[in-house]
Amino acid sequence: MPEGHSVHRIARQFDRNFVGRRVSASSPQGRFVEGAAVIDGRTVTAVRAVGKQMFMEFDHDVWLRVHLGMYGAWDFAGEIVIDPTIASANGRMGHTNQRGTVLSAPDDADAPIMDAAGENSLNSIGAPRKARVHVRMSEQTKGLPGAVDDVDFPPEPVGAVRLRLLSEATCADLRGPTACELQTAEQVEATIAKLGPDPLLDDGPLAEQRFVDTIRRKPTPIALLLMDQSVVSGIGNVYRAEMLFRARLNPHTPGKQVPEELVRELWHDWSQLLRVGVETGQMMTMDGLKGEDYRLAMANRADRHWVYHRAGLPCRVCGTEIVMEEIGARKLYWCPSCQA
Repeated sequence: MPEGHSVHRIARQFDRNFVGRRVSASSPQGRFVEGAAVIDGRTVTAVRAVGKQMFMEFDHDVWLRVHLGMYGAWDFAGEIVIDPTIASANGRMGHTNQRGTVLSAPDDADAPIMDAAGENSLNSIGAPRKARVHVRMSEQTKGLPGAVDDVDFPPEPVGAVRLRLLSEATCADLRGPTACELQTAEQVEATIAKLGPDPLLDDGPLAEQRFVDTIRRKPTPIALLLMDQSVVSGIGNVYRAEMLFRARLNPHTPGKQVPEELVRELWHDWSQLLRVGVETGQMMTMDGLKGEDYRLAMANRADRHWVYHRAGLPCRVCGTEIVMEEIGARKLYWCPSCQA
């Protein structure tokens, strides 16, 4: 499932390439024909991400809400201008990258970060799958591997494309979302009001206190609370496991029993990890890596996580075998010793 950093990257991609432009809209799959007809010919005026959801505004107060869910992704084709905050990108936007990134030059710390599975991608963000589209880069984007100039534009839809948005130069195809619907401004605000705070939008004291108060009054295990989008926006399975390990917190601890200071540390940790994820396109959860260690971590999930997907392997800190269990119908990874 795409986690919060991916959706913020998608929103920034749309902001640079679609906001202020008139678009044609269609539903090649046929499941969003009426909605596409409403926004067809309108101008995109704004886009915002809140946690795992994206909201796109069109003229005359029409909004599109998209929740990628477990398998959704956006594929981009055509001429794409890179947002400077997500410049290390090359593939598919939406689904979590599980393979990794390789820096283009071993000795160049500023080299572009290219992701083999496509999370930190320009032409596809979302669920992990092979990128199906080509990108013709604009003059503002140079040196991006895989860019081609000799493909037809727009490309033929591939697979079950719920919604295609097409400007004069850029095409965006939406596949596999949990939600794709039109809303009024009032409905958008009502939807957002049900979501927990997103530190990338507001990391001030009021947002922090809202998070702390919500956690501290609930008997629910902290592992479930961190995945509850009404408690905090954007955290998914990977970040949940890694944050709990970083805090040395037993995932089964009831929220109301977690010390207030530790709850605040969780909030600040999520704020930091979310920003790193948006900037790099990777769920980098190990701090302070340098040189070859950093390059290995960017290239391979096995070198950048403490516990996630490491069931049966020794804990990096104490050597205890990492445990995997199911909680809330999702897999949870943790160290029974460090997080006792």
